[in-house]
Amino acid sequence: MELKEHLQPHAVLVPLPLQGHITPFTHLAMKLASKGFTITFVNTESTHQKIAKAQSLKDDDNPFSHGQKCGLDIRYAKISDGFPLSFDWSANASQFVEGLIHVFQAHVDDFIENLVLSKPNPPISCIIADSFHVWGSTIAEKYNLVNVSFWTEPATVLTVYYHMDLLKSNGHFGCHDKCEDTITYIPGVQAIEPTDLPSYFQDADPSTVMHRFVFKCLEDAQKADFVISNTVQELESSPISALQKKQPFYAIGPLFPTSFTKRTISTNLLPVSDYTNWLNSKQDGTVLYISFGSFANLSKQDILEIAQAILISKVSFIWVLRHNILGSEERNILPLGFEEETAGRGLVVPWCSQLAVLSHPAVGGFLTHCGWNSILESIWCKVPMVCFPILTDQLTNRKLVVDDWRIGVNLCTGRLIRKEVAAENIGRIMSKSDELRKNIEKTKMILQKALSDEGSSEKNLTQFIEDMKNKILQK
Repeated sequence: MELKEHLQPHAVLVPLPLQGHITPFTHLAMKLASKGFTITFVNTESTHQKIAKAQSLKDDDNPFSHGQKCGLDIRYAKISDGFPLSFDWSANASQFVEGLIHVFQAHVDDFIENLVLSKPNPPISCIIADSFHVWGSTIAEKYNLVNVSFWTEPATVLTVYYHMDLLKSNGHFGCHDKCEDTITYIPGVQAIEPTDLPSYFQDADPSTVMHRFVFKCLEDAQKADFVISNTVQELESSPISALQKKQPFYAIGPLFPTSFTKRTISTNLLPVSDYTNWLNSKQDGTVLYISFGSFANLSKQDILEIAQAILISKVSFIWVLRHNILGSEERNILPLGFEEETAGRGLVVPWCSQLAVLSHPAVGGFLTHCGWNSILESIWCKVPMVCFPILTDQLTNRKLVVDDWRIGVNLCTGRLIRKEVAAENIGRIMSKSDELRKNIEKTKMILQKALSDEGSSEKNLTQFIEDMKNKILQK
């Protein structure tokens, strides 16, 4: 017992090199370090280059230096992703994913081997790999490490992935708009429409590199000793119970700094500007925040219809429009004259600190792609959502927000945006609907309670640490 009490786990954390994964991984590193873990956080050299550029760091700076100054033992390392630093993965996604399947593992293996040989103090005891890596179980087994998979999406999505065999045997796999019957046979998911399944199950061609990657990752995640997840027990009790029948699963979310006024570790891969002064000039609850995340692309027609909907609704807005949102380098994204027509009431920006914007009292609605981090942040800031999911888990996340928790509305029906319908739904969110705000207030309280000393996420984290220490001692 005394041995376990004094055991200091040393965890190597390896996120998928995408913004939506690096953010929760960073907060997980801080959380575990504050519980006495030694952390070695591994970014790709390409990711580090982006962080350094966005935050004006020197090449050898540690993004966790603030945490270190606070006494946390967070070490930082960079490894190659197998591509030159000049490689633009957003323009060559298939090639990049092939690299994640076939090449990246060798670089991780090399790094872990050298780290083990360097005899760090304390010695490495576990690896916490993103569930979207294909090699977690292989590396853990080779170096006799506890294998922890970190799932950065809702438990509902994971239980759907874990029961792919049922979707196949019932004809719901790859049915691409041909299926209309409600799915009621997935353990932990009471009912889900085929159109609310993650996009990889809906696509007509499941043989692409992206599909191969995702399914291979999920196959490997099922071999993990433990799965930790950025969700909350009370929000997803049924899917969590179903998952716990398969392997040890711990809901320890939401993982983000709970006080946005404290200095935190910045996770942005793109430079951000401060829009506080502009927001200060607006009345409380009158600004619509619009962002479709760091990864998903929209069509030119989608952008056009959303811009027209904003003009019709006459709402004040701050719109994050990435330069590559069309999946190309085309620069003329907005309709001609849009920015002139909305001058004063609208701001179009290349990137921003999402938490800083969402937590500002001027913001009253969030038009979102339904990325899981965005949903959790929106709930925490009590900002109802207008949902326009684009791909992957976002389609299932929309169901949770609109149908299950009733804290948002759809931008449109299906994928086709019609400006009049979109304007009407934006108006519904910005009209300060009592029901939506009451529901989001209740949902925020669930998150808050989960993070309290006696809350479910805090208890689950304590249990995970206890179980992991036992597992380390068995190695």
